[in-house]
Amino acid sequence: MSAATGTGTDTPAPWWRRPALRVWAGVAVAAVVLFGLAPALLSDFRLNLLAKFLCLAMVAVGIGLAWGRGGMLVLGQGVFFGIGGYLMAMHMKLSDAGPGGVPDFLLLYGDGVVPGWWEPLRSPVVTILAILVLPAGIAALLGLAVFRRRVRGAYFAILSQALAAAFAILLVGQQKVTGGTNGLNGFRSFFGYDLADPVNKRMLYFIAAGVLIAMVVTVRLLMGSRYGELLVAVRDQENRVRFLGYDPANVKVVAYAIAACFAGIGGALFAPVVGIISPADVGVIPSIGFLVGVAIGGRATLLGPVLGAVAVSWAETGLSEQFPSFWTYFQGALFILVVAFLPQGFASLGGLWRRRRGTSQDAPSDPPAGAGTSAVADAPPDDDDAQHAADAARTAGRHA
Repeated sequence: MSAATGTGTDTPAPWWRRPALRVWAGVAVAAVVLFGLAPALLSDFRLNLLAKFLCLAMVAVGIGLAWGRGGMLVLGQGVFFGIGGYLMAMHMKLSDAGPGGVPDFLLLYGDGVVPGWWEPLRSPVVTILAILVLPAGIAALLGLAVFRRRVRGAYFAILSQALAAAFAILLVGQQKVTGGTNGLNGFRSFFGYDLADPVNKRMLYFIAAGVLIAMVVTVRLLMGSRYGELLVAVRDQENRVRFLGYDPANVKVVAYAIAACFAGIGGALFAPVVGIISPADVGVIPSIGFLVGVAIGGRATLLGPVLGAVAVSWAETGLSEQFPSFWTYFQGALFILVVAFLPQGFASLGGLWRRRRGTSQDAPSDPPAGAGTSAVADAPPDDDDAQHAADAARTAGRHA
């Protein structure tokens, strides 16, 4: 209370207590690390390895939107990752063969004739458009067919996982046009740039870093928009959203299509960065691996899926180098630990620490009458669940 006027004055919270500013500060720090520190400190080999992890993190960003905000347990993102990767690989094989040329593996496994549906991919513009549109379009059609029948939860997860298994089997069976179990590899150029040149390898890293940051910013803008609030409301109170006149299926389809588009872009950059794309990169196990990184990092946060995907991939590489047969056990134990004790991932540690610190420091030993209820009611939501509930309630109240 103000002594002069007797009216209340609101003291603005410091910037580190404001969720939006913390997010933008995190994005800025990530940009400095990716564009400044990493190229200066890492060798070319490690930098190329980080570029691979960033491609996987692109898939995680989409999963964070679809699963963390939309509640859709997507276990088949390897399908869209593979579509983007194979489209880019086909273009690079055709480019390496030259105008009118035939890729080497078609001479080895096939009849030496380029399939008709390969020919449009000789164009870089058509390839880029296909990478952006095809995964999102397939996800939209699948989502409309599934969500309009109100399929959700474990049933949707099983369906998406079965789709990933079927896609991997299809790639293996079509050896004459997809390379079979060997996949597509041996790329020499990327849109005219020699992939053997270390400078161009670094260029690929910077492209991956820039695309990843752009995806994070896009998801942040979506989360702060009315659509983002509506997506959370559909996750928490789907029947109420339907009662208010919205079609939850359309809301889910948009998030699912965006996640598929992000996965396709990640796969398209994965192919030139790693130098190979095969059924082993797009099946059930990789799809589950994408989900594990998101769950460990924190599926309901913005940067949690990215940090979780990069950290898990980096740990996998490091541990598999030292202990080749130990990594899978460590990954399983880490996932069980997070699910059992940190359901919101490691990103929730900050909120837990702040709440416990506030409880120990701010709670009076002998509170006055009525003070306890007011303190609880006026406390800002520190964790993501409380924030999501507030967003959903605000959306429902606005449109009721």
